[in-house]
Amino acid sequence: MKAVLIREFGEPASLQVEEVPDPVCGEDDVLIDVKAAGVNFPDLLVIEGKYQILPPRPFSPGKDVAGVVRAVGARVSRIRPSDRVMAQLEYGGYASRACAAQQSFHVLPDAMSFTDAAAMGLAYQTAYFALVDRGGFRPGESVLVNAAAGGIGLAAVQVARGLGATVFAGVNDPAHAQLAQRYGADHVVDLEAANLRDSLRDQVYRMNGGKGVDIVLDPLGGDVFDASLRALAWCGRAVVIGFAAGRISEIKANYLLVKNIAVSGLQWSDYRERTPERVGQVQQELFRLYSMGALKPHVAQERPLAQFADALAVLQQGKSVGKQVLLPD
Repeated sequence: MKAVLIREFGEPASLQVEEVPDPVCGEDDVLIDVKAAGVNFPDLLVIEGKYQILPPRPFSPGKDVAGVVRAVGARVSRIRPSDRVMAQLEYGGYASRACAAQQSFHVLPDAMSFTDAAAMGLAYQTAYFALVDRGGFRPGESVLVNAAAGGIGLAAVQVARGLGATVFAGVNDPAHAQLAQRYGADHVVDLEAANLRDSLRDQVYRMNGGKGVDIVLDPLGGDVFDASLRALAWCGRAVVIGFAAGRISEIKANYLLVKNIAVSGLQWSDYRERTPERVGQVQQELFRLYSMGALKPHVAQERPLAQFADALAVLQQGKSVGKQVLLPD
């Protein structure tokens, strides 16, 4: 099979697509022919050797796949050969075949394409868990989503809107604003405004009847996160999803106290390992929202597997809009 192989950590351009043996699967595992693989920001961290989970080398990056089941282990009961499935993996997705435990796989609705499934995987799971499980969302609340045109951000806009939120999209580009609004954002917050520390809050208050938002979902960190805390309503909740802006924010506990606000973090893969049944429940809810038209991933580009480095460069340069998807075939 073909696979992108990490032999040494470094830049994406240092890697190559190689011919390698098929994965060795166990009795609880499922082997699929990969039809589409999603590209995610953590893939960059994995390739650079900076991610929190790094298996022994050589291995393939890639956390989102969709395809057709080729074979199943003797103890697999939920998945059958020829099923159309998606899965969120720890690694191994940038390949023409992938193997993982059966609990990682979900059978696709008939109407869902492989490209949509690969684009919806990690991003939409992350968005849902951040909003509902960590953010404690209740219908009718207001939600500020930062980096709202990116993979996770656009997913969060759609999930929040689909569950009944008023959505504020934090963006730094007029084209990103239009995209976020097309996918359900009610209001746009300019993250490039001067004096962001005050201007972000002022924008939210002006558009939200003189009050802050109930929830902030933030994959950026840095100055944007700092300013977003000031835009929270009384008893508001902020969820840390990542640090794509480059700086890990520091929070002063006294500020949490005087505003009665809470800050939590989301490491989604822990849920996959600790509570796979909850991940399955969330995936069924995402399928339901997709089937009713509330969710539709924005696939910016489909590329052959050999162009994986070009897809990752878009993320690396901060130009990501929606999702990049690799097609191993």
